[in-house]
Amino acid sequence: MYFLLNILGVLVVIGVVYLCSPNKRSVKWKSILTLLIVELVITWFMLSTQIGTWVINQIASFFTWLISCANEGISFVFPSIMANEQIDFFFSALMPIIFIITFFDILSYFGILTWIIDKVGWLISKVSGLPKLESFFSIQMMFLGNTEALAVLRDQLSVLRSQRLLTFGIMSMSSISGSIIGAYLSMVPATYVFVAIPLNCLNALLIANMLNPVDVSKEEDIVYVPTKEERKDFFSTISNSMLVGIRMVIVIMAMVIGYVALTACVNGILGFLVDGLTIQKIFSFIFSPFAFLLGLSGHDAMYVAQLMGIKLATNEFVAMLDLKDQISSLAPHTVAVAVTFLTSFANFSTVGMIYGTFNSILDEEKSHIIGRNVWKLLLSGMAVSLLSAMVVGLFVW
Repeated sequence: MYFLLNILGVLVVIGVVYLCSPNKRSVKWKSILTLLIVELVITWFMLSTQIGTWVINQIASFFTWLISCANEGISFVFPSIMANEQIDFFFSALMPIIFIITFFDILSYFGILTWIIDKVGWLISKVSGLPKLESFFSIQMMFLGNTEALAVLRDQLSVLRSQRLLTFGIMSMSSISGSIIGAYLSMVPATYVFVAIPLNCLNALLIANMLNPVDVSKEEDIVYVPTKEERKDFFSTISNSMLVGIRMVIVIMAMVIGYVALTACVNGILGFLVDGLTIQKIFSFIFSPFAFLLGLSGHDAMYVAQLMGIKLATNEFVAMLDLKDQISSLAPHTVAVAVTFLTSFANFSTVGMIYGTFNSILDEEKSHIIGRNVWKLLLSGMAVSLLSAMVVGLFVW
């Protein structure tokens, strides 16, 4: 019975997103079905074979090395802070952005990243039938994270029309950052974190192209390559990358502080009106039907729905800390779907991070496309997390 509920859940999530699509006739169902089949194969490969786990661990090791390089620079400037056992979010997740952007801009300068975008994007787009740049962006988010991936592609994004830019904003709700994988692994099982990462990225591509279907002509479906006149010398390029990185860190920090504080303010007002009422509890009741569709029993469904509310209103760290204390008493299926659902940045503060990133790398007019479509970003983030959890749930009982 619960397995059938899990299958029904996949269909319900896709159905809800389809109903919210402003351009239903342009939805490419063949691409949607192809991506779902690819996800099922990937999930089987990663959960059922040792090779799959080894491959993901090697990729994760590379990005962990990048973060360690970034931490060397941070430690030089803030040695006392980086020596602490627990490092603040600002230093562990935001400050590494400066180096990561610089590293990938160096790859772009020598044409390496451009070549990868072209080839990997071509492969994924051939499989899915979706545009090349969007296809690569979905893979790039797998470990870089939303803000870093957007920054690395800022030259590509600057020449796109607004409606197509919205696709990148919608997809950006469904990633994590390589810099915080270690923090996740200290709280929840590694297996489901690593399974969630590629599923989220493919589902981001799937959901975005249902929620914001855009026809891209062959002339548009190219990778932007700066002309020789536009390219600066090497040291000017990397210096500019570092300045872009620190500006982004400041903007993102402001957005995160503001949205978390706003949530606390709303909870204070709700608590004054009704004792104990919080926005997290409201969302837990809203999400409870979807928690049942994850193939969960009554008690576990309400608990996972509560985690969903906590994640959306605050962030996944708060929800994972709660799950960490309860994980030993939960069934394997419950742990699998809960961890998979929580492994993404889909919450209110991420909307602010994405808007801040667009505002810092593009002009103000183009960044308004995010402000006008906040509901699409939130719907996408929750739909991707649910769909990834439901796919994983099919393989763990």
